[in-house]
Amino acid sequence: MHKLWASTYKEFLLLTRDIGGLAVLFLMPLLLVITITTIQDGTFKTLETSKIPMLLVDKDQGAVSRNIQENLNSSDLFEVIAGKSEKDAQNLVQKGTYQLAIIIPKDLSKDLQQKVRDNVEEILMRFGMEEENITSVKSEPKPKEVILYFDPATQQSFKSSVRSNIKQMISQIESQTIYKAFQEQLTEDESEVIFDTRHFITFKEIDPNNNEKPLVPNSTQHNIPAWTLFAIFFIILPLGINMVKEKNQGTFVRLRTQPVSYATVLGGKTLVYVTVSLIQFALMILVGIYLFPLINLPKLDVSGRLPLLFVVAFFAGLAAVGLGLLLGTIAKTQEQSAPFAATFVVILAAIGGVWVPVFAMPKLMQTLSNLSPMNWGLNAFYDVFLRKVGFAEILPEISLLFGFFLITTLIALSYNSRKNAI
Repeated sequence: MHKLWASTYKEFLLLTRDIGGLAVLFLMPLLLVITITTIQDGTFKTLETSKIPMLLVDKDQGAVSRNIQENLNSSDLFEVIAGKSEKDAQNLVQKGTYQLAIIIPKDLSKDLQQKVRDNVEEILMRFGMEEENITSVKSEPKPKEVILYFDPATQQSFKSSVRSNIKQMISQIESQTIYKAFQEQLTEDESEVIFDTRHFITFKEIDPNNNEKPLVPNSTQHNIPAWTLFAIFFIILPLGINMVKEKNQGTFVRLRTQPVSYATVLGGKTLVYVTVSLIQFALMILVGIYLFPLINLPKLDVSGRLPLLFVVAFFAGLAAVGLGLLLGTIAKTQEQSAPFAATFVVILAAIGGVWVPVFAMPKLMQTLSNLSPMNWGLNAFYDVFLRKVGFAEILPEISLLFGFFLITTLIALSYNSRKNAI
């Protein structure tokens, strides 16, 4: 035990003497999470408080186009700007001046009313109510297309959302036109309201935890766990570099002349760097609770969940340290260790869901994400932060993280044993 504490103390001295390394370990993750959260929260607020400028070219100049324009103006999503021509609107969207343009086709109102009127008369005729007024020959109007132009740089999710909103709006206008046509055929008094056109089917979102209105996750609740995990795994970079430096300086050679096993050396490094990961996590939590409200960011709510969060952080730190020990054992030079560590952490973060949600990835990447320890840690953090689960529910994820630590550490011990075998 004395040897383990001596090894730990040695690692502590090495770490505290490197001021630049400490800054990378503690300050850079804080700056990262503050920057990312500010950017994302600003984006969310922009979408909530401002409208998206939309060019509208009205070739119809009828009742339906006026109805569409009124609905767009009354929505919280769009700011309608009149466009001169379709070609003009297309060029402005192509240049990125506007993200969206909508083109209402010519004769939309007239043809829609004619189509609805013909259908209504045919229905009433089948019921024997309009036999005298039905004409023998009807002109079939051609279907109309409302054209949308999107900026090529616009994300697909935004396009889908806008298309869905406009499609729902036009569908409602079409339904109202049908109701009005029936009303005109069934009564001579246009002021008499026969049909209630209000939505009969509505939607309500329920929190599966307590059957109440759900708490909408904000940018803080998503970014704190994600980028904390990224910071924790980034410790493999200084850990790997320090181990390679010790080998090149002959420290490991001198240790082999002492009655100290390689497992004890790795044990000391594990204690120090797991402690570092827990300090990183504590700083992230403090920033989310106390600093974020001061800079107009959502406050992090950890009420009743702090012990479980530290459990997840502890096992995530073990997994990261295990990976760092393996890298430092195998790498021969800092030129091998540093670029590989930085790139590998970015890859693990990418496939683990830190940057892009796993469900939005292709099927192959969703499968690969199950192999990333960052994905296990992120799921455990989200379970505690957002799903409010207990220890039993996060046991599979923390077991995977602990198993990853054991496997990588055993591989490092085995590799070192074979390498130094006489």
